[in-house]
Amino acid sequence: MTDRPRRDADRSRRESGRRARHDGRDRQGRRPAPRRPPRRDPVRLLAFDALCAVAERGAYANLVLPSLLRTARESGGFDDRDAALATELVYGTLRRQGTYDAVVAACSDRPLAEIDTPVLVLLRLGAHQLLGTRIPSHAAVSSCVELARLVVGDGRARFVNAVLRRTAAHELPAWLDRLAPPYEESPERHLALVHAHPRWVVSALWDALGGGREEIERLLEADNERPETTLAARPGRVSRDELLASARGDRGPERARPGRFSPYAVRLAEGGDPGLLPEVSQGSAGVQDEGSQLVALALARAPLTGPDARWLDGCAGPGGKAALLAALAAERGAALLAAELRPHRAGLVARSLAGTPGAYQVVVADGTRPAWRPGSFDRVIVDVPCTGLGVLRRRPEARWRREPEDLDGLVPLQRVLLRRALAATRPGGVVAYATCSPHLAETRAAVTDVLKRPEEGVTAEWIDARPLLPDVPELGDGPDVQLWPHRHGTDAMYLALLRRTA
Repeated sequence: MTDRPRRDADRSRRESGRRARHDGRDRQGRRPAPRRPPRRDPVRLLAFDALCAVAERGAYANLVLPSLLRTARESGGFDDRDAALATELVYGTLRRQGTYDAVVAACSDRPLAEIDTPVLVLLRLGAHQLLGTRIPSHAAVSSCVELARLVVGDGRARFVNAVLRRTAAHELPAWLDRLAPPYEESPERHLALVHAHPRWVVSALWDALGGGREEIERLLEADNERPETTLAARPGRVSRDELLASARGDRGPERARPGRFSPYAVRLAEGGDPGLLPEVSQGSAGVQDEGSQLVALALARAPLTGPDARWLDGCAGPGGKAALLAALAAERGAALLAAELRPHRAGLVARSLAGTPGAYQVVVADGTRPAWRPGSFDRVIVDVPCTGLGVLRRRPEARWRREPEDLDGLVPLQRVLLRRALAATRPGGVVAYATCSPHLAETRAAVTDVLKRPEEGVTAEWIDARPLLPDVPELGDGPDVQLWPHRHGTDAMYLALLRRTA
């Protein structure tokens, strides 16, 4: 009997606790403090939106980010420092995504495939702040958790918090020591994780580059550096000196400087929107990598006998090379036909060429089934669709999207486009075969295959492209040219020049 009052009292306390918890109170009957709303960080929210567009909709960062930044500036309260941080967060996260995924997988209690995309984007963004920037760990974790509360809710924010706290336990070199296999055991797997490239991409780049460990590491690191923005002054509309003076403004040489090799190139040393320059907004200059400019210049400089009146850009979109070629052609009294298969890209070409002095035409046409007569042109360029492994600095997300199987469709298409380009050229005319990939199957192998197996009597021979780029060092044994980010500061553009012989 003596235990019964104690049991009744215990039961009463339990029932009271249940009622209190049902009312939102703790065991002592105290109500918790109201949960504050998450803090809104405009910079990290913008970075999250850009990364989600890339991950969920297949957008390209170099297209979606400028639009988001422009909107943020117009709404007010978003300055140059905010734009610079947002840009670093987006591009830094994308460049080293594979490495960050490996770290997140080691810190998570569930496979990456089971993590919702917005949550995985948050974890990658947090990992970059922790492992790839100088942001203090506590600030990186807390800011990402606040962002998670805002965009995915408190429940999943707790998961983000737990994973990022484990991530913060080590710096990046320590994580790489833990996760990457030794170089001696598996060189390509080691380089893939340490330098954040898929293993097959490491293998393809290494095959094309040749050399040992030091040079492939220089190339992979160059892919992970933020490239400068390069402008092209379009002849007949603005000189390079005029463009350079406008780009510098009142800030002097540290704002912009001449390109290394192209007489039309201006390199912007800082970030910012090049579209704000009047020359760019008016079309007298455009954003164009110096390697792309060199490809166009080599075609224009190639020696030619006979007429030099009709030029063709057979794969003209989005229009950078076409705009420069049209301007160069106009100086000689020649005309350019710019052909592009996809109508929306043909529209981009037309906007790039608008205002060009001289004669040009933009058409929607399929380069594999050309509408023009064979032998109609004196100079032809075909910048073929490719894997894009040469522009990973500018499109870092491409490395995670491409697969080796993509070559199965691209390689036959590239060969057909080159054959049709040769057929479109008159005997004695010149063809430039270009691609923004250094993959051997897309470059020298493609050209060699076409030359060895001519169709319908269309034969051609190599032209040594190196003398046409006299100021560019380290061009190899020729006759073709492969540019490299770590050697030349350009995209990894490939160029072969051919002369039709029959």
